[in-house]
This record gives sequence, structure tokens and C-alpha cells, in this order.
Amino acid sequence: MPSFPLAPGSTIGILGGGQLGRMLALAAARLGFDVAILERDADSPAGRSATHLIVGGYDDETALARLAELTDVVTYEFENVPASSVEWLAARGVDVAPGPRALAVAQDRVNEKTFLNGRGVATVAFAAADSSASAVEAVERIGAPALMKTRREGYDGKGQRWVEHAPDAARIFEALGSVPVIVEAPADFVRELSIIAARGRDGEIAVYPLGENHHENGVLRRTIAPAQASQGLKDQAEKIARQVLDGLQYVGVIGIELFEMKDGRLLVNEIAPRVHNTGHWTQDGCEVDQFEQHIRAVAGWPLGPSQARSRVEMLNLLGEEAGQWRRLAAEPDARLHLYGKRDAKPGRKMGHVNKVRPLD
Repeated sequence: MPSFPLAPGSTIGILGGGQLGRMLALAAARLGFDVAILERDADSPAGRSATHLIVGGYDDETALARLAELTDVVTYEFENVPASSVEWLAARGVDVAPGPRALAVAQDRVNEKTFLNGRGVATVAFAAADSSASAVEAVERIGAPALMKTRREGYDGKGQRWVEHAPDAARIFEALGSVPVIVEAPADFVRELSIIAARGRDGEIAVYPLGENHHENGVLRRTIAPAQASQGLKDQAEKIARQVLDGLQYVGVIGIELFEMKDGRLLVNEIAPRVHNTGHWTQDGCEVDQFEQHIRAVAGWPLGPSQARSRVEMLNLLGEEAGQWRRLAAEPDARLHLYGKRDAKPGRKMGHVNKVRPLD
């Protein structure tokens, strides 16, 4: 096992080669670390920014063994890496952060909400189903309309359908692939917020200001941060973050999506055990952004300051919108972040722009 804190010159492994891996690799390089990326695509955004690129599946034991050989610690850029791969690495003495429990909780929506409720964190009412008949029963118990989601995987609005009437649940269950699902009560929320937080190896916690999120067609369009919020709401969000981080004995950055209800309560929508799209504003709004903070945490370094130094509107650039880079680069208050993806497919996240304003 490595000795923490890791010294500059150590190698950090990352499972996944997308844009989050790329931004983690760039942050690690600023701190003097080398980075090894394990990714199936030989031409991935993160792979082109890494010291070492290992091309292979996330469950390829030959590739995993090479990653273990090269690295002092391993992290991941998305929560759908196989839990078996993390367990394989851990069984061979590789330190993986965040740890296997965080991955197991976040990969299954029923486990996630059960964990949250067990920590005293509120969510919408929910029920599990694994057949057409139990799906109908779950909707009858929760009440229609209800949101049916696959228990595992699914993102950006994929893998979920609204059920307007309980008898429709069987058909929708089958349309989702007849896989285990969660049925959730609707949340009559005022707005969606998110909080990005980090926990170090010594239990130190750093919490970023709340962000306010706006979606289009199930995809995050923009985040405005720091969000306008009362001190009571901020305190409530920070308490939730601490309950989650400590409950998981977490190491690294986590994203927590929240619903602000009409009565002022916060419900957790979901957690993401990784750096998060709604935290991209920190790159130009904070002294230490979420990517550097994650590297600091997994490397055993002290966490950096997380307070805002600017107000930021983060706008995702989807598909051909990234082709507007000339105009965006000319705007004095715009900070452009492009991911180096080759194909600008409709709806695909190709980059983001942070529009920076002074704090009020």
C-alpha cells in the first residue's frame, strides 16, 4: 500500500477517459503528478492528456494489472465502472478512492436512497420493483403519477419514464428493458440545487457554495453559483453533505443533487461519487476547483479553500455549439473549456463556458 500523502512525481490512475478524466489529469499535472488512464478508446479526451494510456476494458484483468503496476492510487471519473474492477484492484493492494462502498451505494438507486434515509437524509418516497406485476404494485403504493427509473445506470434523463396511471407501469417496465427499477414519488420542488463537497483521508471536509441548476431535455444546461440562498438553506445543504461523506467514510469529491421544496426543506435527488458537471463553475469561481480538490483528497494532501471568489454562470456546450469557440473566446468575461472530443453529436457535451462576474 502507498504511503500518504503522495509526493509529487507519484502516479495517479484514473478509470475512464472522458472529459472528467481529462480535467482531473490536467489538475494532477499542475500538482506535479503523473497520470495513467485506463480507457477502451485509444483516442479519448483524457488519454491524450495523460502520461500513460492503457487501452482496454474496465474489466480487462491484463489492463487492470498494468494500471496497478503503474500507479500509487486509483480513482474513477464516473460511477458506472464495474464494482468488480475496483474490488479486483483492492484485493491486490491498490488503494482506490472513493472506496468500493461509495460505488456500491451510488450504482443502485434503491441502495442509494436506503443509505440516505438511514443517515437521516430525506428523499422522495420510493419503492423497488423487479417484475411487471411488482411495478404496478409499486406505483399503486407510491401513487401516480410516479417516475420509474432503472435501478442501475442511466444518466442525463436516460433509463427513466413517467407513469401517469398505475396500470401503465407494466408496459413501461417492459419498455425500460424489464430490468429492476425504482419507482419514485414526484417532487414538487421550487428549484434544483447541488452541492459539491470533498473529504480528505484525515476526515477533513471542504464544502463549496450551492449551485442552482437548469435542465433542458433531461440534460444539464446551466449552473449558476453561488446560488441565492438563505443561511438556513446553506446550513441544511452542508449538513447533508457531511452526513453523506462521513457515512461513506468517503475520500474525494462528491456531487449531491438537491430539490428545494416549497416548505424550505431539501431532499436529495441523487449522489455522484466523483467530480460533477454542476461543479465545473469552480474552475473559474474558486481558488481551488473541484478537480484539484479531488486530486488533493485522493493523494492525501490537505484540502484547499472552497469559498467562491466570483459569481459564475456555467453553460454546457452541446453538439455543434462548441463550434462557437471564436466568439466565446472573444468575450472578456467568458472562460472556455473544451473537451477535445472528435465528433460533435447532437446533445453531446463538447465543452462548457464559465461566464464570470464579481460577487455581489
